[in-house]
Amino acid sequence: MPRNRQPANCSRRPCATAGFTLVEMLLVVVILGILAAIVLPKFSGTTERGRVAAAQTQISTFKTALDAFEVDMGFYPKGKNGLNDLIQRPRDAQNWHGPYMQSDAIPKDPWGNDYVYQCPGQHNPSFYDLQSVGADGRAGTDDDICNWTT
Repeated sequence: MPRNRQPANCSRRPCATAGFTLVEMLLVVVILGILAAIVLPKFSGTTERGRVAAAQTQISTFKTALDAFEVDMGFYPKGKNGLNDLIQRPRDAQNWHGPYMQSDAIPKDPWGNDYVYQCPGQHNPSFYDLQSVGADGRAGTDDDICNWTT
């Protein structure tokens, strides 16, 4: 074997710098765009379903706290601000054994809106109405989550 022989991967002219061509870069961007178009809607749907489930769970937690309040006091908190009675002793409350919730403030729904509480309720006249107005922030639309069935 002659001594002057160069390896097969080198040539006599200078090697071009290694890198990606514009076509290769565009191909990668297109592939990433296609994957994002497929995957992102699935995650956003999962996120929204998770928020709905969280709102339903919070309404169930409120129901438990409101029922405990009713057992102690003999009635549900009145008015639109009645949920505050679950964490702060109302005036003239002899049998109040709260707080009935483990937080210092009434939690907001998963979209950052206040829960709508009304006692007596329009849908549950002998009890109360409790709802989350959902993602659009407006009551009476199809994305509301509430404690009554329509």
